[in-house]
Amino acid sequence: MAQADQNILIVEDSPTLALTYREYLKPLGIPTRIAETGAEALRCLGQQTPTVVLLDLKLPDMDGIDILKHIGAEKLPSRIIVITAHGSVTVAVEAMREGASDFLLKPFTAERLTTTVNNALEISRLSSLVERFSSGTPKKFDRFIGDSSVMQAVYRMIEDSAPSKASVFIMGPSGTGKELCAEAIHQMGPRKDKRFVALNCAAIPENLIESEIFGHVKGAFTGAASDREGAAVAADGGTLFLDEICEMPLDLQTKLLRFIQTGQVVPVGSNKPVKVDVRFVCATNRIPAEEVATGRFREDLYYRLHVVPIHMPPLKDRGQDMLDIAKHLLTQFSAEENKHFADLSDDARARLLAHSWPGNVRELGNVIQSIVVLNDSDLLTADMLKPILGTMPTESANGLHYSADQDPVRGGSNTPPSAARASHAPAHNSAPNAGIEPLAITERRAIEQAIALSGGRVRAAAKALEVNPSTLYRKIASWQSEEDQP
Repeated sequence: MAQADQNILIVEDSPTLALTYREYLKPLGIPTRIAETGAEALRCLGQQTPTVVLLDLKLPDMDGIDILKHIGAEKLPSRIIVITAHGSVTVAVEAMREGASDFLLKPFTAERLTTTVNNALEISRLSSLVERFSSGTPKKFDRFIGDSSVMQAVYRMIEDSAPSKASVFIMGPSGTGKELCAEAIHQMGPRKDKRFVALNCAAIPENLIESEIFGHVKGAFTGAASDREGAAVAADGGTLFLDEICEMPLDLQTKLLRFIQTGQVVPVGSNKPVKVDVRFVCATNRIPAEEVATGRFREDLYYRLHVVPIHMPPLKDRGQDMLDIAKHLLTQFSAEENKHFADLSDDARARLLAHSWPGNVRELGNVIQSIVVLNDSDLLTADMLKPILGTMPTESANGLHYSADQDPVRGGSNTPPSAARASHAPAHNSAPNAGIEPLAITERRAIEQAIALSGGRVRAAAKALEVNPSTLYRKIASWQSEEDQP
């Protein structure tokens, strides 16, 4: 799928061939410019950096190699495909040495050209992702922070769907950044110069939500003292984001469906339709298919809106991203409150990773802000987290520690790990399946052994087990919770 910011520059001195190449490339949907001389090509390069350059080496005013050298000297990220009728191994080697990424010998077919250019466009897109995720800390995509594999999948979906007009349905738990996702889709698409209008269907009283979306005329209902345009008209030419769409009343779902089908809205109290062009992005923290099955959400509306589904992962599945986000929030809130926090201590990082974060990024933000308001230090520590998150196992430089008396891994009491397990495991010797223990016990033994062999370092054990450290912290916390129960 074409990316919103990609473009192609054809440098070819034959107008007939240049127009032919442009026609060949038209199915890709990428903006294409033509330069017939070297001087014109240099001007185009100065105006806008092309994603891909189709470069003829024989130009009337200069050699194409000189343009290659110019692109290299300016460190432009363009992918250069050399095209020439004077092909030879020497020319190809020189072109590649100067930065060309591919080489085409005239004549070539439309299929060969489009395949070569499409490959160059995809390599360019992937290179930009790699550069984005490998430079700077914390790593960012639009307003998102982090480069975990689950979020990279989200970033890819945003980039692929942004240039389209297709409706996007964002799903995920509360606090995962669904509105940020919708804003990113708007900002990366062709409608970014128009308005992004967000409406929370769960936050508006049922008797007012129709007016909020479609507007109303004066006198339509008590309190309607003047005409008012709704969110749909305000978003004309831009994006209409309907958050918590599954909370919308069924009768209004019918009117929304008609709006999507006709592109027209009728303000409350009026019978005059208004033509509107919006891109729909919706979000919900529910499972929309279940809402359809129970009759709370119209099936036909679901299929109209559920064209491009994007799933926002919970914070607990984002691994080290959580620490990047926490550090960013710490810096932000510290500046707002005129405090001096600069970093997180190792035990605080471990404590944050151990928490399940049911409220996701929103909960993390509340925790960090509360600590900044109530404390002042250079370092956020685990002790500052205890009043908010409670006591849980953490890992410091000296190994694994527990706030409770028992430590099933490092022997905080006289009860060894095996004895602790035995006290909670049911007797199986007299059962028909004697000798077979529950999978949970086998898993716990493997984890405890890995931690013990790693000197009590949970992160090292997680690496050896090829799992995320937060997974081990959560399991340890659940074991400790079970053992604390009478």
